[in-house]
Amino acid sequence: MQRIGIIGVGEIGRAIVTGLHHEGRAASEVFLSPRGARPAAELSAQYEDVEVCADNQEVADRSEIVILAMRREHRHEALARVHVGSDKVVVNLRAGVGNDDLRQVLGTDAPLVRAIPLPTIRERRSVTVVYPSHPDVDAFFERLGGALPVADEDSFNVLSALTGTLTTHYAYLDTLTAWAADHGIAPNDADRYVRGLFQGVGRSLGDKNRSLDQLAADHETPNGNNERVRGTWFDAANAKALTNVLDGLLADLSPPKSR
Repeated sequence: MQRIGIIGVGEIGRAIVTGLHHEGRAASEVFLSPRGARPAAELSAQYEDVEVCADNQEVADRSEIVILAMRREHRHEALARVHVGSDKVVVNLRAGVGNDDLRQVLGTDAPLVRAIPLPTIRERRSVTVVYPSHPDVDAFFERLGGALPVADEDSFNVLSALTGTLTTHYAYLDTLTAWAADHGIAPNDADRYVRGLFQGVGRSLGDKNRSLDQLAADHETPNGNNERVRGTWFDAANAKALTNVLDGLLADLSPPKSR
């Protein structure tokens, strides 16, 4: 049985533990840090193979794969005086924290792998980007919905930037719901309809035989409602503004190049 340690039990740490037990299929022992005491205690009470350790060093000592899921600004505090042996594999989940930076914090020769698990990993429904590829880490995330190894850290940072668009999507849907409510639709009805509308769109993304551009075209008729909204609102200026925001985020996520 694989031994997994998680330091920093927030939303993603909880999602990983839940995903490991999705539909009762657990094949790991999980050791949690006392950071995030309430969710760690809840997970330990819910699953018999999940244990809360006394401190972060115990998590590192008892695990084969050590997942670092604390907030970026807490990494120095959380990892102070923690030694990770070279026989472990460390998985770094912190956006904007490169492996070179993390290796200095930890002072370890253990393999370091960056990863971007998403909250839907709890249902084994999302692909996790990893860099560099490592057989144990790739296999771990394959169990949780799929692994997508990339060739270099620049590519990793591009995909990391894309994750910054998730809550914008929710805000977009909330704006649609509020607009409908402002025009007399009961808020609960507006919410229900918008959710159903875009859940259908989400299911269509499972059709890998059609490109995203083709899916858009298939949902439009010439001079129809969809074409009107897309062409009027999501124009070239709007698209450029979005790419500018992503370029700025990418710059912040990319660690300085060593000379």
